[in-house]
Amino acid sequence: MVYTIHEIVSYLEKIAPPPYQESYDNSQLITGNRKEEVKGVLCSLDVTEEVVEEAISLGCNLIVAHHPIIFRGLKSLTGKDYVERTVIKAIKNDIAIFAIHTNLDHVAHGVNKRICDKLNLSKSRILKPKKEILSKLVTFAPVEAAEKVAQAMFDAGAGHIGEYSDCSFHVNGTGTFTPSSEANPHKGKKGKPHKEAETRIEVLLPAYLERKVLQSLREAHPYEEVAFFLSKLENENQEVGAGMVGELTEEMSEKDFLEYLKNQMELKVIKHTALLNRPIKKVAVCGGAGIFLLNDAKKSGAEIFITSDIKYHEFFDADNQLIICDIGHYESEIYTKELLRDLLSQNFSNIALYLTKVVTNPITYL
Repeated sequence: MVYTIHEIVSYLEKIAPPPYQESYDNSQLITGNRKEEVKGVLCSLDVTEEVVEEAISLGCNLIVAHHPIIFRGLKSLTGKDYVERTVIKAIKNDIAIFAIHTNLDHVAHGVNKRICDKLNLSKSRILKPKKEILSKLVTFAPVEAAEKVAQAMFDAGAGHIGEYSDCSFHVNGTGTFTPSSEANPHKGKKGKPHKEAETRIEVLLPAYLERKVLQSLREAHPYEEVAFFLSKLENENQEVGAGMVGELTEEMSEKDFLEYLKNQMELKVIKHTALLNRPIKKVAVCGGAGIFLLNDAKKSGAEIFITSDIKYHEFFDADNQLIICDIGHYESEIYTKELLRDLLSQNFSNIALYLTKVVTNPITYL
């Protein structure tokens, strides 16, 4: 079967919706034509000139990367730095580049879940769930149409709570209205007050799906004018947010766990704060730069927090409450390319998928 770049991108954007990315981010199709047929996909953490050359040699015309090659707008394309040279090389060779960055960090099955899996952590959950990304929709439909209307909203993405789908609340009551002389009422007569047995339907939905769900509601609803209330919620979305925390099957000594961490993540070096002579059972993680989650890691009860890009004075903030580990940015996220390959293989089994063999880590160790 032939797939287009648009189909690949659309699938990945369902896995990690673009509205979940941070404001500074640039997760999107950066180069390439969505209508082009996909010949092969190269999965990578970063995009460099060497990665583009690798894609060319493999016959791939799509690179799916975690980090965007362009974070800020380009005002010229003259090849004066590695970013411009990489973009020019991709465009000249018809290579599409798609970035899926902090939105993949923020979903429960994303970057941090892959770290938890590498460490065999159980009971993993989001460390800092996001707020104000859920909405509540309340509408009213004739009793006989309530199930059809609810199903249309479910099909559009409403009604998902954790591992449960088709979630809603229904209560029956009486609706009243008087159609004007210009109306075309589904029930009742023009100019005459009407009472109708109706069902009040309430559903939760991701805020970014509001337009889609409302369109489906209107299309499925029998009334000419659809009454509804839409409101933003303060509720945390337990499936979306930063970092994760999980538990080891059995507790380990600090030294044993650090050795285990080194082996499981294939690390050359670990920078960490002083050991506290306490067993390790609960582990907090954040791929990439995650020191902003330190207080959340402490509140979670974790004995150790694994992340990267920690500044000298930030290590002091452990304050003997837990161990902070800096394992390196590249090292913390390198398995994301495997995650991307696995996600794509689940839905596009007949597409050539490759993991980059280029080591894009700009840091070397003696």
